Amino acid sequence: MRLAFDVGRARIGVATCDEDAILCTPVETLYRDRRGDGHIDDVEDLIDEYQPMEIIVGLPKNMDGTEGSSARDARNFARQIMLRHRDIAVRLVDERLTTVSAHKSLHEAGKSERHHRSVVDQVSAILILELALEIEETTGQAPGELVSRKGSHGRHF
Repeated sequence: MRLAFDVGRARIGVATCDEDAILCTPVETLYRDRRGDGHIDDVEDLIDEYQPMEIIVGLPKNMDGTEGSSARDARNFARQIMLRHRDIAVRLVDERLTTVSAHKSLHEAGKSERHHRSVVDQVSAILILELALEIEETTGQAPGELVSRKGSHGRHF
């Protein structure tokens, strides 16, 4: 069982999959605490409830592969989770175009634009999780980048 997070500036989409990694389903949309890390308490509650063996966090790279402020934010979120749950693997998976794909899927399903906001982050989290599972299945390797105590440039967190 895995949990996936699509980390945005205002909201965090959450999805999960069954133990056989066949069916991915939405969990909920969390709202970011703009004054601090209160949303991390909500994440902690989900981790306690679902007891995942692995956590996947979407890494929003730019189309040219570089990383901007959103990627730094996702890395920081992933590090916070890793430091609180050292017994659970936390992985960052490149999520380019998942939000675009999520909006397209919702539009094709007949959902109105104004209703997208409430679920688009959950759909993005599903797409991130499906991508991670596909990478694992086709390569035989764990997907993405394992978040470790050492950050880039060898700094410890």
